[in-house]
Amino acid sequence: MLFVLAMQFFWLYMDELIGKGLGVGLILQLLFYMSATLVPLALPLAVLLASIMTFGSMGENYELVAIKSSGVSLLRIMRPLFILMVIISSLAFVFSNSVIPIANLKAYTLLYDLRSSKLSLSIREGQFNNEISGYSIRVGSKSKDGKKIKNVLIYDYSGNLGNDKMVIAKEGEMLSSPDKRYLVFRLYDGWRYEESVNSKSGENSYSQTRMHFKQSDKVFDLSSFTKVQKTDENTMKDGQAMMNIAQLNERIDSVKRSKPREAERYSYELRNYITIRSDSATVFRKKIQQAQTAATYQDNFLSYIPDSLRKQVVEIAESQANSTKLFTDVTSKTIEVYNEQLVNYEVEWHRKIAISFACLLLYLIGAPLGAIIRKGGIGLPLIVAVIFFVAYFITSKSGESLATSYKLPVFVGMWLSTFVLTPFAFIFIRAARNDSKMFSKDWYTRNFGRLIHIFQKSETHQGSN
Repeated sequence: MLFVLAMQFFWLYMDELIGKGLGVGLILQLLFYMSATLVPLALPLAVLLASIMTFGSMGENYELVAIKSSGVSLLRIMRPLFILMVIISSLAFVFSNSVIPIANLKAYTLLYDLRSSKLSLSIREGQFNNEISGYSIRVGSKSKDGKKIKNVLIYDYSGNLGNDKMVIAKEGEMLSSPDKRYLVFRLYDGWRYEESVNSKSGENSYSQTRMHFKQSDKVFDLSSFTKVQKTDENTMKDGQAMMNIAQLNERIDSVKRSKPREAERYSYELRNYITIRSDSATVFRKKIQQAQTAATYQDNFLSYIPDSLRKQVVEIAESQANSTKLFTDVTSKTIEVYNEQLVNYEVEWHRKIAISFACLLLYLIGAPLGAIIRKGGIGLPLIVAVIFFVAYFITSKSGESLATSYKLPVFVGMWLSTFVLTPFAFIFIRAARNDSKMFSKDWYTRNFGRLIHIFQKSETHQGSN
């Protein structure tokens, strides 16, 4: 199962990694780290398939029948493996809590380095190549050995003044220095164009220079292509996937304490934006009191402000309103970031436990299923295992998506797959204890015949009435 998931990852990122001249060592290192990160996903599927195959083989060889005939119940048969699955689930949690964060950090750091690195320069016929900073190169055709080139066009914008330099040549050669640090284009029978701006008397005049050459060397620095640039792992260690339970608890507690402090800071600093000039306030109070005494109070605020202060008050009010809106937007965005961080940390916290518990749950589904199917091997058990694992995977991802979008509490979203599949475990255990043949063709044929007989009997009864 781990191999299948690792190959799925490799095919997903193959287009971004192939063709860069990556060594086999780097590819194997990346696959090793990614395989470790895929263990929590592969282990439940492996447990489900193994339990169906084991009990299916025992049922196919009538071993379960022999054991049951001696007075041993199915639950007692499942008990030793249940204890083993408790141990495996505990080890899976330890692995998810201790190893997975380190593997995630190293895997995604290495993947970022490989995706952003340029290990080899690939110049294709008839296409512009912009991998060398400051240059755009187009080659009309190349020889089979890749050295002879024809119809060469080079745009040089390394001076940050646009495409002010251009080189055109009919043919040339691509050569590399002994240390592979420099690439030399030895061009023959071509033209070089350069544009320049001359400033005289405050006016700009443009000129173009054209030079013909029989042979010219254009040297490109390939130092950025020589090796993978190593990213400092500390820049990515703050991701929730790179943390263990203790670190997640610390971050969750920190975010929960920061949110009220941000609200209190907003409430305190908002007072600085709601002010009124003292001299204007005195005049305003007197006007209001007079209006209330004379029963001529109006809702128009500006009518009680003297004309000499009205413009100033309006300008101050507009400025304060704009500042208040900006401050409110910033605070709202900060609270939104805190909420997003809190959800992500809680999702990762529950994921470590839920995936470990999934091993135990899928065993309780797979073991009775195998006893009911009574088929060993890879055929039917693999199909049934994939169906239930897909159901588990879809409900798990759906619950996580609903949790991160604030449509469900994090606890409900992350344990949604467990809530959905647990009833199936009890149903299958009960069916296996009663020797149900729900996966047998005869069982469906017999029950379908009974259903048809009930309908026929009902129609006959209605016709007689």
